[in-house]
Amino acid sequence: MMGTRYVLTPELRAELKKPLGTLVRGSFAETMKRLREMVQKDNPPMIVAVGDTVSRNLYEHHFHPKLLIIDNKCMRKNVRPVTLPAEKTVQVQNPQGTLTQEAINATREAIEDKRSVRMVVEGEEDLLTIVALLYAPENSYIVYGQPHEGIVVVKATQNKKTQVAAILKAMENCSKN
Repeated sequence: MMGTRYVLTPELRAELKKPLGTLVRGSFAETMKRLREMVQKDNPPMIVAVGDTVSRNLYEHHFHPKLLIIDNKCMRKNVRPVTLPAEKTVQVQNPQGTLTQEAINATREAIEDKRSVRMVVEGEEDLLTIVALLYAPENSYIVYGQPHEGIVVVKATQNKKTQVAAILKAMENCSKN
C-alpha cells in the first residue's frame, strides 16, 4: 500500500537545503512576530506547518494551522509526541529521503478536508513540504523550520507550484531507475 513514488537524489537534497521561501531568522519570539506581520499583510487562505518544533511554536503563538505535519522528532532525534489540537489525526508511512504515494494522498486529502488535520509521519516529514505546496490553495503559507536559523515561510504561488512540480518530476525519474 505504501508505494514509494519519489526518491531524493544527492543533487536534489543539496537544492532542498536552500530555503524554498522567505527565511525568517531569529528566536522563536522574533520569527513568530515576523510571521504575524506577514499573515496580517497577505491573509493566507491556509497555513500548513511542517515539523514538530514549528508546529508547537505556531500553536503557542496563537496560529492555528489547517494542517500539521509532524514525525515526533526534532533534528532526527525522538521527542515527546506533540499534542496539538486538530479535529482529525492521520498516520502515514514515509521513509527518509522518499515520498510515498500514501503520504502524498494523505497530504492532499488533509488539505481538501474541511477539518484541521494532524498528520503523524512514521519516517520523515520534511519532503511533504513540497507536496503541501503543490496542493495548498494559491497564496497559502507553508511554514517549516530551518535548523539553527529560524523558519521558512513559503507562499504557494503558481511559480512555487511549478518549481516543486519540477522537483517531484526529477525525484520520480530517479525512482524508476
